[in-house]
Amino acid sequence: MIRSDILKEILPILRDQLVICNIGLPSQELHMMDDQPTNFYMLGTMGLSSSIGLGVALAQDKTVISIDGDGSVLTNFGTLPTIANNVANNFILLIIDNGSYGSTGDQPTYAGKKTSLTAVAKACGCQNVVECKAEDTAKVLQAAIDSKQMTIIVAKCESGNIKVPVITKDPVVIRDRFMNAVRA
Repeated sequence: MIRSDILKEILPILRDQLVICNIGLPSQELHMMDDQPTNFYMLGTMGLSSSIGLGVALAQDKTVISIDGDGSVLTNFGTLPTIANNVANNFILLIIDNGSYGSTGDQPTYAGKKTSLTAVAKACGCQNVVECKAEDTAKVLQAAIDSKQMTIIVAKCESGNIKVPVITKDPVVIRDRFMNAVRA
């Protein structure tokens, strides 16, 4: 399975949640598959999906799922100790770990080599860290939502991309409709 396969399988779960999606292809895939006002698509700022998601979770009570990639988490390593030290039990960080920088040509990341993001998250003090195979992601994600505990999920999958159109929505429109969904 590749990242887009995981997204396809978790779409029914995501529809009822606030979702912050990583830049580049992950956002384009989610937008193409199931555009929702509750989805905040990152159009820039690599590495900040998890930070923005944590902030949204701390500011209100609805469940927030940040979909991030291993490359982005490696870019903003400070996010994991920040998450560990600012517990929001309505926050789930789903790291889709394909071992590559998928949006820029599938160059390998260190998570595809020796670095375990599961071990790093635990070392940072994150209490609920689950690593799973791609095909188990939906089950693990639903269990994390049901637990009502902040959870970091590292879903291991193959590298690869599908062809997707760019997101043509204006960033202000994406922001405003997401903010309205948070308020609703």
